[in-house]
Amino acid sequence: MFATLVRARETLPVATEIERKFVVVDVPAATVLGAGVRIRQGYLAEEGDVEVRVRIAGDRATLTVKAGRGLVRAEVECVVTSAEAEALWPYTEGRRIDKVRHRVALGDAVAEVDVYGGALGGLVVAEVEFTNEGASAGFEPPSWFGREVTGVRSWSNAALARNGRPDDSFG
Repeated sequence: MFATLVRARETLPVATEIERKFVVVDVPAATVLGAGVRIRQGYLAEEGDVEVRVRIAGDRATLTVKAGRGLVRAEVECVVTSAEAEALWPYTEGRRIDKVRHRVALGDAVAEVDVYGGALGGLVVAEVEFTNEGASAGFEPPSWFGREVTGVRSWSNAALARNGRPDDSFG
């Protein structure tokens, strides 16, 4: 299956993700967050700064490869069927997260606010993606975002799935 996905995408350029991540200290009211979408996310493989994950969000499933660390990373995402995602799910044992994602408008930007469940219950993070590094640099996060953890390895979703919440603030 993976080889088929790779062949289908091999002529497409690799996308670049420019994203900042924050640990939320003052969670907005439910009326601000909205309904959200439950996401189950598991990691199939990790080596160095490369990770492969499967994500099931509602009736949509994806297989994603991310490479790099920090503000700017390479990202390739392939849509897979729910059956394919469920077939891969057992291989993520011990490397999973469960969260509800809310999209909150912040002027020209949109924050994806993730409220974690399970072993990570009580953790809330906000991620904001940007079209370029200049927009990222000019972004003034609202006070409720809390401390920034962009590029801090122990706060990546892959590390949270494998190790749980870091014991210290900077991991």
